[in-house]
Amino acid sequence: MAWTDERIALLTKLWTEGLTASQIAAALGEATTRNAVIGKAHRLGLSGRPSPVRSPRPARVTALRPSKPRPLNSSERIPHTTKSNEPVRVRPAEPQMRPVVPITEIQLGPSVTLLKVTDKMCKWPIGHPGDEGFRFCGGSSRDGSPYCEGHAQMAYQPMQAKRDRRAG
Repeated sequence: MAWTDERIALLTKLWTEGLTASQIAAALGEATTRNAVIGKAHRLGLSGRPSPVRSPRPARVTALRPSKPRPLNSSERIPHTTKSNEPVRVRPAEPQMRPVVPITEIQLGPSVTLLKVTDKMCKWPIGHPGDEGFRFCGGSSRDGSPYCEGHAQMAYQPMQAKRDRRAG
């Protein structure tokens, strides 16, 4: 299949009329494929058209709907009802936080190399891995944690409450 001047003119005319690439390929005949039409239109610099597959989504309207109260969790209890017999929500108590050990009070372990560290030792890195004196803490690790108590508190910081993050 060769792209003659007549075929290019017909492609350009049908393209500007808004026919699909498949329809143009059928009109051109001679075993012209949809991909050949798209490729030639691209090389000719014909204007692109919006895809028929993607239609613009309507804007979501959320302000018009009243909000519904969420269902109670099993951890929330209903101590009593109000005069309108609606349940009163009670939030569960905040979990108790462990006191944070200041960095100056963390006891470093025997300081071991990668070849000598075991699964019961603290794997907190000391120094840079490329340096000659690179070591691990080597202290006694907590159950289920790769770090000792002090390094675990440094590694696993509690999340702030949403309202605290917004204020800061």
